[in-house]
Amino acid sequence: MHELSLAGGIVRLVEDAAERERFRRVSLLRLEAGALSGVEVRALRFALEASVPGTCLEGAEILIDEPPGTAWCLGCSQSVEIASRADACPSCGGFRLQPTGGTELRVVDLMVHDD
Repeated sequence: MHELSLAGGIVRLVEDAAERERFRRVSLLRLEAGALSGVEVRALRFALEASVPGTCLEGAEILIDEPPGTAWCLGCSQSVEIASRADACPSCGGFRLQPTGGTELRVVDLMVHDD
């Protein structure tokens, strides 16, 4: 379950930002885990909830957006939405797709407090 190591990295990233920017706690953490990122969102949420006690994220609301995957079809020269890297182009049925979006796992924003 690589989501546990991803959660640890996210917590370290936020803790480093707290030290650098001098805030004490986070009330909201918003992440983005695209459909093509290879991240199981439920497992990531579980791993985050297990990783935050004792950190500045303790008690924070965690929102995880799941943008769809998008790709450029080399066969029909169209931008298409796909759910998996193994999907065929919904327009032409071809498999020559270059992912263009939904591949990211990133911190979108934080609501922080310095009290």
